[in-house]
Amino acid sequence: ELLVESGGGSVKTGESLTLSCEAAALTFSDYYMAWFRQAPGAGREGVAVIENDGNTDYADSVKGRFTISQDNAKKILYLQMNNLKPEDTGVYYCAAVEETSIPGPWATMDLGLYTTRGFWGQGTQVSVSA
Repeated sequence: ELLVESGGGSVKTGESLTLSCEAAALTFSDYYMAWFRQAPGAGREGVAVIENDGNTDYADSVKGRFTISQDNAKKILYLQMNNLKPEDTGVYYCAAVEETSIPGPWATMDLGLYTTRGFWGQGTQVSVSA
């Protein structure tokens, strides 16, 4: 497995979780790294991305609550999730795509791009109860 997520679990509204994604075979300076999630019965959506130069972007629904970061030495991607809400429930996936595959800033969390040209982890479940 190129990408291995961990850190999911069951929490209550307002609590926090930190997800990790081990990417031992990748060089972060060559890749955009992202977190996607898939709620029950819904499609997969982009949550956060960190570009190969360290710039970050977030879905509007998580701005101010989630923080994406990476440890370049350990080759681990993180997603710090604070003030969790029931609507954050879902399977969270780590994904990577080569920087050269990104056609422009509008595509940094494009699901189709990561699906056709990227790599995915197996996912980790996050459940938030009221």
